[in-house]
Order: sequence, then C-alpha cells, then structure tokens
Amino acid sequence: MSLSTLDVFSIGIGPSSSHTVGPMRAAKAFVTELARGPGLGEIRRVHVELFGSLAATGRGHGTDRAVVLGLEGDDPETVDTGATEDRFHRLTVRRCVTLLGTHPIEFDPDRDITFRRSVELPGHPNALTFTAHGHDGAVIRSDTYYSIGGGFVSRGPGEDPEDGAPVPHEFSTANELLSICRETGLSISGVMLENELAMRSETQVREGIARVWQAMRQCVIRGCESGEAVLPGRLRVPRRAPALWSTLSERGDRGRHDAGEWVALFALAVNEENAAGGRVVTAPTNGAAGIVPAVLHYYVKFVPGATEEGVFRFFLTAAAIASLFKRNASISGAEVGCQGEIGSACSMAAAALCEALGGAPEQVENAAEIGIEHHLGLTCDPVGGLVQIPCIERNAIAGNTAITAAGLALHGDGSHKVSLDAAILTMRLTGADMKDAYKETSRGGLAVNVVEC
Repeated sequence: MSLSTLDVFSIGIGPSSSHTVGPMRAAKAFVTELARGPGLGEIRRVHVELFGSLAATGRGHGTDRAVVLGLEGDDPETVDTGATEDRFHRLTVRRCVTLLGTHPIEFDPDRDITFRRSVELPGHPNALTFTAHGHDGAVIRSDTYYSIGGGFVSRGPGEDPEDGAPVPHEFSTANELLSICRETGLSISGVMLENELAMRSETQVREGIARVWQAMRQCVIRGCESGEAVLPGRLRVPRRAPALWSTLSERGDRGRHDAGEWVALFALAVNEENAAGGRVVTAPTNGAAGIVPAVLHYYVKFVPGATEEGVFRFFLTAAAIASLFKRNASISGAEVGCQGEIGSACSMAAAALCEALGGAPEQVENAAEIGIEHHLGLTCDPVGGLVQIPCIERNAIAGNTAITAAGLALHGDGSHKVSLDAAILTMRLTGADMKDAYKETSRGGLAVNVVEC
C-alpha cells in the first residue's frame, strides 16, 4: 500500500476536507486539464454541477466558494484563508472568474453552479461535474470528479488515488501489517518509514512531517488566541477555546489529572479554526482534524521523556491506521457517517500514542481497535450543514477517548477478542446500512431536532 503519511496529513483550508478541500482540488485539476488542451483561450463558460451530499450541505461547507477559487488556480494549502470570503463576494459582484489566474470568463455562481440535492451519482455521494463551453456554446470538455474524503479526489470508481510507487511492505489489512512486523522485527512506524523511503528521501519525510506538525501547532495557537467571539454562519456558535485557554493558563499545570481539559482545549481550538475556514491539517478529515493534534499535544506536554522521534513515529503510525480505514471502509462522513471521520481519527490517535509510549505492534493494533469500536454507528448530522454542532465537541471527547484506549491497550499484552480488521469491516457494513439522512446531508439526527437560532 503506497498511501503516504504526507497524503494522509495534508495542509488545507476549513471547514471540510470533502466539501471544501476536495472540490477546490477538483476545480483546479479541471482547468489545468483545459490548459493542456484545447487551451484556456477557447473557453467562454464553465458550468459546475454538485450532486448528493455536496449539494445538500455545499453552501454551509463553502463548496461554492471552494470551486470558484479552484477554477482560479488556488490550492487548499496555499490559498489565503483570510481573504476567501471577500474574494468570493467580489467575484459574485463582478460575475467573472479568471481561469488559472490568466483567462477571465463570465461566471455567475447563481447561474453557473447547480446544486442537485436529489441526484446521487453511483461513484460516491460527493460528486461534481465541470463542463466547459466554447464560443458557440458547444461543449469542449466535461469531467466528473468524486471527493472521497480527506481531501482525496477520484475520477471514478475504477480509479484508486492511492496507487503509486511500489513499496517494500505491502499491506491492506491490520493482520497483514502485524505479520510484517513479526517477520521483520519492525514496529508499525518502522514499516511505514521503510515504505515512505520508497517514495522520497528520509530527509524529505522528516521535513514533511515536521511541516505538518508545525501547521498543527500554529492552528492550536490561532484557535486559542482568536479574538473572534463567534464562529461564522447563522448558528452564531461562540468560540470557547480562548476562554478555556485563559482559564487553564491562569490555573497552571497541575499534572496529568488536568490533562483531559487541556486535550479538550487543543481539539476545540483546532476545530473552531476549521469551522471558521482557517488553515488546518486533514487528520484524516477536516471534521475530525482536532483529535490527532490534541493527543499529540498531550504526548508532548504531559508525557515525561517525550521526544521529537516519538512525534515522528506518532505520525507514521497514525498514517498506517488511516490507510487501513481508507482501503477497507471509508473516511467520508457522506459515505459511512461520522464513524468514518471521528471514529477513524480516534483510532489513529490511539494507535499512534500507544506506539509513542513504547507499545508493541499488537498493543498498537489493540489501541486502534478500541478507538473505533466505541464509535461504531456514529452518525454525521451537522446542524445547518455547518461543521460546528456537534462536530467541534465530538473532537474534544474523542481525543480523550483515544488516550484512554491507548492506556487500556498498554495495560494488556495485545491479545483481544475483536480485531481491528473486524471493527473496520463492521464500520463499513454499518455505514452501508445507515440511512442517507445520517450521512452529512443534514436531513436527520441533530440536524433536524435542534432549532437553529
């Protein structure tokens, strides 16, 4: 399996990896293909169709804004997060976009972006189609993309965006991964590192992970120090991280018995930044982006003897677990509900912490299993189609659950009744059984039982 740690943890923009990051990447990919042939000069109009979940909650997740910025050539990692709203407003007023920043065409979002809420394409619930028209209105090119979770974009069911360079340790299940560990004597992070080295140098791997870790830390700082009282959107949800940061800082560090509140703070800070459309790291998605950094901050702040090498191994292990979920189930809330986002992230963080604390591969697998088992069946029901209620608090709770899962696994010898593979299979089957109303459509659960204020 050639899914890289730097693919799992990508720096992007909030509020959603599936509904914001993926569509922006798809839009940029489409105009890039147009530029290769027949050339942007032939294009007079681009029409965008959003299907299924992308249409149902697209406005709340900023999908329309992301698509427009992608058409202009912006990338989720580098786009100016503080200017996206103003730019979209100006583009709407001018009714014009500049494809790849070089070729202006008339573009009216109300006319040229169609939300097809009742239509779901067979490839994935998150589908979008771009159609480019020429001088006489004739179709020059039309492509469909699928935003399959975590910012990953696919061109269709037959395409696997994970395909890449061959690696020395191919695995597609946790059982295969454990077998490799036993045969080679490597840890799970060791297996992942040797696979990474088939794709890039160790210096590149370490520098890439360091850059991701720095982005996570900066996100926590921004969330804690934000001067904004409420989050964007009609719900008017108050930011809580700044006040909690002030309280905990004044009280001082009392040791590990205070750790739960700090973990909650770190997760809240990240996901409030995500909800505000700030710079975040998908881990493995934006809706669950606070769990891994919260647990990693716990490791650095509360674990005696925490090291940079431990942080490095943490990321590698988390990515190994993420690859299992992505390959054998899904990390998309639109496909399997929130168990695929919060559940996967909790499992990743639990396994990663267990390894950083010295856990054997069997204990790490056990921690990952505990992390997902107790999120099975979790629905994706964002109130108002916004990544705020219940998403933000879920990250805080799951961060502490991951720490508990790692601790339980470390107290055992790695043997347990339910395997990680069985839990992941259960998640996939549960997602298949789940009604669409509970899959990021805002048509069920809290989304319809909470009065919007």
